[in-house]
Amino acid sequence: MPRSAAERAAARVRRFNRFYTRRLGLLDEGHLRSPFSLAEVRVLYEVAHGERPTAGAVASALALDPGYLSRMLRGLRQRGLVSARRAPADRRQRELALTARGHRVFATLDARATDDVAALLTGLSSGDRERLLAALGTVEALLAAPSERRPRGPSAIALRAPRPGDLGWVVERHGELYAEEYGWNEEFERLVARIVGEFAAGEPDPRRRCWIATLDERRAGSVFLMPGDLGVGRLRLLLVEPWARGRGVGARLVSACIDAAREAGCHTLTLWTNDVLTAARRLYERAGFRLIRSERFRGFGKMLASQTWDLALGPAAPPPTRTGSAPGVRRGSSTRA
Repeated sequence: MPRSAAERAAARVRRFNRFYTRRLGLLDEGHLRSPFSLAEVRVLYEVAHGERPTAGAVASALALDPGYLSRMLRGLRQRGLVSARRAPADRRQRELALTARGHRVFATLDARATDDVAALLTGLSSGDRERLLAALGTVEALLAAPSERRPRGPSAIALRAPRPGDLGWVVERHGELYAEEYGWNEEFERLVARIVGEFAAGEPDPRRRCWIATLDERRAGSVFLMPGDLGVGRLRLLLVEPWARGRGVGARLVSACIDAAREAGCHTLTLWTNDVLTAARRLYERAGFRLIRSERFRGFGKMLASQTWDLALGPAAPPPTRTGSAPGVRRGSSTRA
């Protein structure tokens, strides 16, 4: 009998679980070459990193049955690894802590765990490591319970100049994301590759800049500033990874591009986008851009409505042109929030 999509997905996740547990040796009789089970090591971790945790807090953090945890804690106390004392605020609760011996044992286990995982990553290139970390973050974000999700905010955002591998990543992610989310074909990826190539081959110019946004050191987005006509800068290839959206990454990238264009003496910053990119258009409107013109065209395998947006950067900037039909489709940039 053919399996449903849900059954196929479940089978794939189970296959990964079998691979992962085998690769890390999680089913070994003694975890991390020790006399402790995986569950006991996890309990020691929670006690070591918690702030005077109670048994209830540890059970909640690990989703363990309280009775099972109680028996495990009893064994760890008998081995002299964990101590318990009554909580001052609630005499019914017991606060847990590692003993001196517990700290020594846990430090050894923690170092082994780090070394074992580091050994798994040794053969990966820096690009592959970044892909792996991005994939892990996606799994975490999609499967985490609401109470486990990390607070979302702009505090961890950092912008930097491109490093080796970044420009290839920009092309790859534009091609992949627009195909997945909008069904655009390889024509769009070729356009992005051409723009990135122009940036890489261009002469030094304060109007030729690129920013790579990172969140927790993972590549989260990009934007380019490119020279246009005299006194005009062009915002191009704005992209934010799906897992990083809603955290202020797009706004930071647009702001960096605006500031750099202004510092370079531009009187206008212009961009070209499409009407289907609604999140991007809201971002541009909030930044002060005004829609100059829009027209229908066929491109990237779809019928689209292209849009040109301008932002006046100073008092000398010319007034924006009224919205109307352009003589030809402008294909100088692709943007995304």
